[in-house]
Amino acid sequence: MFDVSPLLLTGAGAFVVGLAAAILIVWRDLAPFAGLSGPRRVLLVVALGGGVLAFGLKLAVIETLSLADRDRLAPALTIPEPEPQPAHEVGRPVWQALPAVAPFPPDDPPTPAKEALGRRLFFATELSRDGTLSCASCHDLDRGGGDGRPTAVGIGGAVGPRNTPTVWNAAFQARLFWDGRAHSLEEQALGPIANPIEMGADPAEVARRLAADASWRADFAAAFGDAAPIAPATIARALAAFERTLVTPDAPFDRFLAGDAAALTPQQLRGMALFESVGCIVCHAGPGFSRASLLAPEEGRAGLRRFPSLATPYTTKFRFTDDLGAARSGTAGIWRVPSLRNVALTGPWFHNGAVDDLAEAVRIMATVQAGRVVTDEPHVAPRISWDPETRRLTRHTPSPLREDEVAAIVAFLEALTSDRLRDRASRAAPTSEARATPSR
Repeated sequence: MFDVSPLLLTGAGAFVVGLAAAILIVWRDLAPFAGLSGPRRVLLVVALGGGVLAFGLKLAVIETLSLADRDRLAPALTIPEPEPQPAHEVGRPVWQALPAVAPFPPDDPPTPAKEALGRRLFFATELSRDGTLSCASCHDLDRGGGDGRPTAVGIGGAVGPRNTPTVWNAAFQARLFWDGRAHSLEEQALGPIANPIEMGADPAEVARRLAADASWRADFAAAFGDAAPIAPATIARALAAFERTLVTPDAPFDRFLAGDAAALTPQQLRGMALFESVGCIVCHAGPGFSRASLLAPEEGRAGLRRFPSLATPYTTKFRFTDDLGAARSGTAGIWRVPSLRNVALTGPWFHNGAVDDLAEAVRIMATVQAGRVVTDEPHVAPRISWDPETRRLTRHTPSPLREDEVAAIVAFLEALTSDRLRDRASRAAPTSEARATPSR
């Protein structure tokens, strides 16, 4: 039950104050101004005082009823406060396994016929201008989905400027190509076909070429219906449907999250903790280990990053700024954050394929992106820099990262490799057809 005595006291006090104010106003201001005296002045006081009393009583009744309702309903609405998260746990990432099925457009669901057509197209040399290259020529499914070269080799032996990204798990990416210019597999699919130094073909001409073949017509009809034309759009849709089957949720990391405590070695578990504490997870977040992923917290909207962020000798040594990606100009590039899934199989690394050692790639990222110093020395010298705008010196001592910690991070990255792909790579012949150098 609730106590109304405070209300009575409040109401009484309000009435007394209001009445006193009314008397003062009437006798000192209103009555003389209106020329009232005697009984008329008294009537004005009573009228104003009664109004103040009525208003005070209304407020008291409203508040009383409100308190009664609150007292009656409070037990049913009581929600226990959540247990406070320990200070050291606030903001910690939640590790997630890769889904077994890739997302797809609601208006274009996958079917076995579409996936089969896409698979045939993926290995078809008819998609290139001179019939020498297929998608699989650069995206070797037996070797991590890339070609193992620093940069791609296209039609006529033309050497491209950028490393070939893996096609495995590309279906989870919200941004595709190194500069992130494509936002779906369908949008990406025709790019290499039309690129003059990749497959060098006109997608419309490719469609006409396929339409002239009865077997292609039959496969397209099975996938899209008799009325759907063989066109660049249906080619892209079929390729995308096949690529959405290239998913690898079977890494030791995924088995560890599923409850297999022995799936990660102690060194890999240590590397997992370092991956978090060093800051790798800031960009390589979510089940796809990429902010450019549909599975990232921002669903890929934060998938572009400045690289290299800090000036170090690595930039010159590996010529990282010869190509600036989406930045076009400036002193550093803007690049899509690549997925680290199966990263141990997708070297050489970086947009220009300049680094062929995964441990060196970790050292570079720790230095130019996380601001660490890789050293086994017990003491790290401070860095002193001058800001000409503020005319101030800045003194900063970077945190060291030891070589055994680099090795632990590399071990963790190896735990992101699909068991199935590792097996395929170990059994792949050194000179598979998909990996062969194109005719010159």
